[in-house]
Amino acid sequence: MLPDPDIPSFNDNPHSGGVPPLLPASQPPVMGFPPPLVTAPLPTQPPKLVHKSSPVRRLLAILLSLCLGSFLGDAVVSLVDDSLILFFDVHLLTVIRGMVFLFAMLLAIAVYGLIGLTPMIPKRLFIPVTLFNPLAGLVAIPAMIFAFDWIQQVTWIISLSQVIFGLWILHRVQGGFKFRWPPVGENQLAARRFSWLNLSVFVLVNAFVLLPTVVVYLALSAALAVDHFSDGFLALRPGGLTVQVRNYVRTDGKTIQLIPMSHVGESAFYRRVSQSFPTNATILLEGVTDNRNLLTNKITYKRMATSLGLAEQEQEFQPSCGELVQADVDVEQFATNTIDFMNLVMLLHARGVNAGNVLKLMQYSPPPDFYEQLLDDLLRKRNQHLMKQIQSRLEESENLIVPWGAAHMPEIAREIQKSGFRLDETQDYKVISFDSAGKKSAVRLKGADRGKPK
Repeated sequence: MLPDPDIPSFNDNPHSGGVPPLLPASQPPVMGFPPPLVTAPLPTQPPKLVHKSSPVRRLLAILLSLCLGSFLGDAVVSLVDDSLILFFDVHLLTVIRGMVFLFAMLLAIAVYGLIGLTPMIPKRLFIPVTLFNPLAGLVAIPAMIFAFDWIQQVTWIISLSQVIFGLWILHRVQGGFKFRWPPVGENQLAARRFSWLNLSVFVLVNAFVLLPTVVVYLALSAALAVDHFSDGFLALRPGGLTVQVRNYVRTDGKTIQLIPMSHVGESAFYRRVSQSFPTNATILLEGVTDNRNLLTNKITYKRMATSLGLAEQEQEFQPSCGELVQADVDVEQFATNTIDFMNLVMLLHARGVNAGNVLKLMQYSPPPDFYEQLLDDLLRKRNQHLMKQIQSRLEESENLIVPWGAAHMPEIAREIQKSGFRLDETQDYKVISFDSAGKKSAVRLKGADRGKPK
């Protein structure tokens, strides 16, 4: 075997001894690290569950979409209608607005009921939608009581708020203004179709929180309204309806006693008031006459009194002391539209509430400025006539008694105070006791039931 010429021989190197020759230097091997493993990032949220589509889910999604769409439609029509009325005094969309509102409310009621039956509906979105209009109506009540002249501005603000709120809900539902149909997708509905816990909580909240709160709010609002519009002559209390009799005195010693009256009340009230009249008093009686027989139905509240278990003023209020003077106007002094409306209203009082009478009332279309004319005829015109009677009778009488409707009292009180009378004393009378009226009404119903064949 021939030696490799690149490897030096031991014989040629005397210093090598027995040590083998050194190999030529080379780069040390590089120890590499294994390539990093590529891993997917950990999810920060649990993956969304994909619910299987079903006819029930599709139907519910469409119903919720219709509810939201009708809510927005009602908001837009209301805002346009209120804007036309407020800025241009144009009542163009009133009928359309009523129809759209009715459709929206029916859908809202249906959806609100389904919220209690199934937890599939997203409550945080659709409870505000279904309750917006009822809550807006409740909020508007104080404005109707204390700022009635600004009620159109209030309704415009409510309509604008409804539009903004509806658009915000639509944005939340769709994740933006994409305007797809249906806006509520099936994937936005929860999985469970029914839950006893959901139903129980819904019933308890409505029965013991929502309903009592609304009842108390309406009762307080009614009490405030009665006190405000009657200027304190009427008061609505938990125990019943009371009136405040006020006695006014002038420096010459002449007196005027204002007695707020009610068309229906308890017999005891009418007896107590009648017995309080002194023998030397002049009593200016209320009661519109009809000398030309312009009214097709007699003015009577007997049916109302009977149904409530109360007495009618015309039958029970019979003063036995003092001089009785008829101090009201005749029907012929009213406008024709007022007489027509009185005939329609008295039809309900005389013949009761039935389908035919209600239909006639719904079909009645008042002319422009009708309500202003009605208020002028039934209130202001009669008050002016009464004030003339008061001024005339004061010349010959020391003590005038005015037992008129409570609605007339605020203006009459202001007018007599302008003529020099001052408030001297007051006395409260209970007109209607809610407990006794309810018991009498129940007794009458039982008596009527006994007479029916079984």
